[in-house]
Amino acid sequence: MDTEPRPEPTPVAVNRDHSPWNWLLLIPIVVPLLTVLFNADSPRLFGFPRFYWLQLAFILLGVGTTTLVYQMTRRR
Repeated sequence: MDTEPRPEPTPVAVNRDHSPWNWLLLIPIVVPLLTVLFNADSPRLFGFPRFYWLQLAFILLGVGTTTLVYQMTRRR
């Protein structure tokens, strides 16, 4: 019979980050899906049609939202 002691199981860290700030991360996902925003050629910004400068604005929206959520949910 084997009488060696069994090693204790190591505890598993569970990440339970249920901050309401995380809901803001839906904004940069949902806003670019609103096709009504792309439904025109004007206004033009520096000669670029709406579609192109809106894509750049969506990038800034995503970066800004992600930064805000990170700063508000960061553990100090």
